[in-house]
Amino acid sequence: MKPIEGRKRVVIEEVSPQVDGGRYPAKRTLDDVVTVTAALFGDGHDHVSGRLLYRHSSKTEWRSAPLVPLTNDLWSATFTADELGDWLFTIEGWVDHFDTWSSDLQKRIDAQPVAGSQDVALALRSGALLLEQIAQRASGSDSKLLGETAAKLEKLAKSKATPYEYPLSDEIIEVAAQYPDPLLTVRYSRELHLWVDRERARYSTWYELFPRSTSPDPGRHGTFADVKALLPSIAAMGFDVLYMPPIHPIGTAFRKGRNNNVVSTKDDPGSPWAIGAKEGGHKAILPELGTLRDFDALVAAAREHRMELALDIAFQCSPDHPWVAEHPEWFNIRPDGSIQYAENPPKKYQDIYPLNFESTDWRGLWEALRDVFIYWIRRDVRIFRVDNPHTKALPFWEWCIGEIRKKYPDVIFLAEAFTRPHVMYSLAKAGFTQSYTYFTWRNTKDELEQYFEEITKPPITDFFRPNLWPNTPDILHAALQNGGRPAFMQRLILAATLGANYGMYGPAYELGENLPAKPGSEEYLNSEKYEIRQWDRAASTSLASLITKVNQIRRDNAALQSDGSLHFHHVDNSNIICYSKSSGANRILVAVNLDPAQEQAGWIDLDLKRLAIPHNENFEIEDLLTGVRYQWHDRSNYVALRPDIMPAHVFRLLQLPKAEAAPDSTPTTP
Repeated sequence: MKPIEGRKRVVIEEVSPQVDGGRYPAKRTLDDVVTVTAALFGDGHDHVSGRLLYRHSSKTEWRSAPLVPLTNDLWSATFTADELGDWLFTIEGWVDHFDTWSSDLQKRIDAQPVAGSQDVALALRSGALLLEQIAQRASGSDSKLLGETAAKLEKLAKSKATPYEYPLSDEIIEVAAQYPDPLLTVRYSRELHLWVDRERARYSTWYELFPRSTSPDPGRHGTFADVKALLPSIAAMGFDVLYMPPIHPIGTAFRKGRNNNVVSTKDDPGSPWAIGAKEGGHKAILPELGTLRDFDALVAAAREHRMELALDIAFQCSPDHPWVAEHPEWFNIRPDGSIQYAENPPKKYQDIYPLNFESTDWRGLWEALRDVFIYWIRRDVRIFRVDNPHTKALPFWEWCIGEIRKKYPDVIFLAEAFTRPHVMYSLAKAGFTQSYTYFTWRNTKDELEQYFEEITKPPITDFFRPNLWPNTPDILHAALQNGGRPAFMQRLILAATLGANYGMYGPAYELGENLPAKPGSEEYLNSEKYEIRQWDRAASTSLASLITKVNQIRRDNAALQSDGSLHFHHVDNSNIICYSKSSGANRILVAVNLDPAQEQAGWIDLDLKRLAIPHNENFEIEDLLTGVRYQWHDRSNYVALRPDIMPAHVFRLLQLPKAEAAPDSTPTTP
């Protein structure tokens, strides 16, 4: 095949960030400085140049930034993502004849004493011709400047003023570089997309509670007004997202009793995830919780306390849901004409009907589900935790989230997807802002380091944002069952410092709830999923003070508000994990005893370069959990941690002025 333009000699490869060859957008947050890299090269010895083109999708004009060479034909450029939503970017490159000429001219001038001046004069005339051509492509003052410079070069060549001096300023070179020949410019084959979320996508602190269990009066069903009364104390602990399980009417057919019993009594409230009753479905509210006006008041009150309300969206129905009668085609019909209930053999969920995403009316189903989100968005909800999204069609999520974001780019979607890695990552690529992770089941040092090296580094971070939960209403890990209070402290600090986004099933975590339904089970005994609980938040055993301290540390230290700088440091004890995060001059170093039963001690081998600490220097650290300061020296330093007192140090690094550095090189043992 004959090439369209055989004079285009530049090759552009390895453009980053891009996800699956540009199939999905990479992700960043508002005001991020986005670094784009690419391989840019051509044949022979001619110089190449290039530029980054970028724009918000709502704009038509491209903005540009020059590519800067790195090494081995790699180049980079940056831009600031200063608007929410969809951005596009691509790369242009060209053989830069003027840059090649100017570099060659410098060599000729440097060689004048040996080579003479004849070649310089001819080179000056060649440069004048190049500048005249560039001036024709430029406009205004740039065109005038380039034309005048071309004339000066021509005049200088005729003057035979030997020895010649280099005649070009940096300004001339920079202006000329802005006007490559469009006929010979190569553009990358794709315009890549970048999705920009608001800051809460990058940094958030979630607290989950069941509103029906918030009543201060034993025996009374909790209400939105009761939740509203708790907002000051939850905000004071440092949470910025209050998440509630489904708030919709609960079906009565096959209602589950306490501890997931298949037989219920008239007093059993049922599972909130059995959505739908005579009062309505996914757009209705359980009457016992209050009215829509009460709900709106709760949303507004949360914002007054600098929090947002997150709703649970669970796309499943109780047998009493209006859709069952109105749209039976949206469900799986068994050969006997009955509707298939949810199963995860040997578990059976007779109170829940899953939706059929292969329905003949799949379009109608998709639109109805999208409209559920839209309904609550219009009530000023901007965060949704989506229940089991991996059990719904993946193409649906890409379409649904895309449709919603066209009008509401500030909406955040958290995927409760405890599933296989490829499926979890596919949901993130399809548009989910954050995702639950395997953190709950990563407990040894090797497991934690290996997993977080994966999920906090490119290419995974280009599309996946982890949200770490040490517990949920569904998951009480054996580490919490067996490790007691030290394990709760340990997992809290790990979640809050390893991840910029973390959450907890609040009352149960505050009060150290750790009794399983039966040995080997991760279900809670007397699970709040099936009954109303009373929580003594003022109990002396509460972890609220530690939670408050940890969340305040997160708020005060920008290093803990993102994940990309996470770096692990070697410790000679497999029961102690050490890692750092940094943001500018803010440097945080965390050491955690992973053994909830015994004191562990060891020597940390610090990566001083990563921490910007000179070799063989004294420096000061402050434990933000206790306020105590220590002097350390060079890279090897000692820690000892008693889990019953405090299983971790969260250090802030304070570089000591050289005059104050202690002469003694012996490290102080915290």
